[in-house]
Amino acid sequence: MYRSSSRARLTSLGRWGVAAGLLTLSAVALTGCGLKPATSYVPAVGPGSITPLEGAEGVDLTVTSKNFTEQLLLGKIAVLAGTAAGFDVTDLSNLPGSQPTRELILSGQADVLWEYTGTAWLTYLGQDESIADQDKMWQAVYDIDIQNGITWGAPAPMNNTYALAVRSEAVAELGGITTMSELAALPVEDRTFCVESEFNSRPDGMNPMLAHYGLERGAADGVPNGNIGIYDTGAIYSATDDGACNFGEVFTTDGRLDALDLTVLIDDLAFFPAYNVAPVFFTESIEATPGLEEIFARISPKLTDKVLRGMNRQVDVDGKEPADVAYAWMIDEGFITDPTG
Repeated sequence: MYRSSSRARLTSLGRWGVAAGLLTLSAVALTGCGLKPATSYVPAVGPGSITPLEGAEGVDLTVTSKNFTEQLLLGKIAVLAGTAAGFDVTDLSNLPGSQPTRELILSGQADVLWEYTGTAWLTYLGQDESIADQDKMWQAVYDIDIQNGITWGAPAPMNNTYALAVRSEAVAELGGITTMSELAALPVEDRTFCVESEFNSRPDGMNPMLAHYGLERGAADGVPNGNIGIYDTGAIYSATDDGACNFGEVFTTDGRLDALDLTVLIDDLAFFPAYNVAPVFFTESIEATPGLEEIFARISPKLTDKVLRGMNRQVDVDGKEPADVAYAWMIDEGFITDPTG
């Protein structure tokens, strides 16, 4: 399923938080009463470049993730990596919302999850000013969270942030546009946008984005209000592809970008905050088994925007199981093998 329009990046409930039931589920996570994963299916795993780690045998490793496609994929990658390394893995992926996964790591009831730097910085850590530089964002969350008993591992190149996309066949018609700075050079009638209601009204959304790129919302020579269409998140991609607007607000690792042949504009003036994903560990867990962090440090560099768009597409467009997609990717990269031959 695609992520719903209730996805709220910077609210107190997290980037894709689900408003109903989070506090109750979080309390269940903290007390350890009755929390079970919605699905724990993974295929059988054999060692590849990830081999049994000294000290891992008989050691419990709990993996958690949120409940949207990309997080399910990343959660299964973590489960597969931990299994190949010889841990006794408990799969607590597929939790509804950001806060429950955060609480599991903070309390030590989970050992690892893949998390987004921007989510931690702006949601968990309560910072007001976003950071577009990816390295600086990672360092900033590392420096604070290490004091919370949480260690951020090596970040991946993939940066699942906001973006503007255009249907590829229209690029030439729009002067060969490739960057957001070039929006200002377009005729006013070509500056048309499809956005979700939340992004349209955010204090760090549509209006400041336009201002950052030298365009005034509502001005006759900027972006008139009539040039902006408001859509549910899931409808933006198809509306942009159908030509309802030239530029749609999208997320950079969404599989529909490739499925619909949409081209992402380069955020050349660095407006959008960084949302790189990285493995996040309960610090005591990696102190007890030092090689665990290094295993994930080998996986991170392989997780690019292109790779995640491809895997997300296989689930969201082609209907494959996240565990099967993650498994095939881990085998292709040589991290694991199929023990059945």
